[in-house]
Amino acid sequence: MEVSLEGRVALVTGAGPNIGSGIALALARYGAKVACNDVDASAAEASAKRIRSHGGESIVVQGDVTREADVKRYVDAVLSEWGHIDILINNAALMGGKGLLEEDLDHYNRAVEVTAAGNFLNSKYVATSMIERGIKGSIVSIISSSGWHGVPGMIAYAFHKGGLVNFVRAAAMELAPYGIRVNSYTPTAPTPDNPEYERPRRARGPESERPSWWRAPGTVDTHNCFPLGLSSTPTDIGHCVAWLCSDYARLITGCDFLIDGGASAKSFFFQPGESLGPVPVIPL
Repeated sequence: MEVSLEGRVALVTGAGPNIGSGIALALARYGAKVACNDVDASAAEASAKRIRSHGGESIVVQGDVTREADVKRYVDAVLSEWGHIDILINNAALMGGKGLLEEDLDHYNRAVEVTAAGNFLNSKYVATSMIERGIKGSIVSIISSSGWHGVPGMIAYAFHKGGLVNFVRAAAMELAPYGIRVNSYTPTAPTPDNPEYERPRRARGPESERPSWWRAPGTVDTHNCFPLGLSSTPTDIGHCVAWLCSDYARLITGCDFLIDGGASAKSFFFQPGESLGPVPVIPL
């Protein structure tokens, strides 16, 4: 099976570091022209440069996914450059945060806005461009294991990722009459394989003094929870997303793809033992 995205144009939001860069490179390596979006122009340029260094074609379309004027502007820029958009990857999201008892409303609202408005605005305007041009395209959004399971310490992230699950299904039903497919993928604690494109996480300042009644909610182990022994990498995710955007997946819509080494499939009381691991990753 030879996956080919030749002749297609992709727009990747949040294409800066880590997963976004990996998906952008994968789409380009399978033949697509890729527009890299990020609120940070230098981050988007780094991903575009990475694509070009591997022989692909890429442009930078800087903008804030929560601002309607920005989204219209950069969608129009891609259309002006290449004439159409066949693939949209809604990857932009605000990581981190705090738990229910410590989070502040400003950060909570901003985190929700990036996912809620970002997926809504980009899907709306890109889907409209597809319909106007008779393109039976593909839209893919990033969920998270935090959208399916309760994880302490990131209440905003849990909320907006959980809501995105049903946004994808509803959008899939609305766009099905036009032949446009909408799906999602769920990574779990991915391991970066492109450290030069990693963006350092911003510290939110020192923890405030906690009251005497404070109880820790527990710990999170992101190293020993994978039955296959490894978490996914941006390259693994990129291969899956590229296939999902190809004609081989022509009847797949409203679905979520788990790229997590089996972490979400296991019972809550099962602790994986030592694994021989998966086959080697196919490099991009």
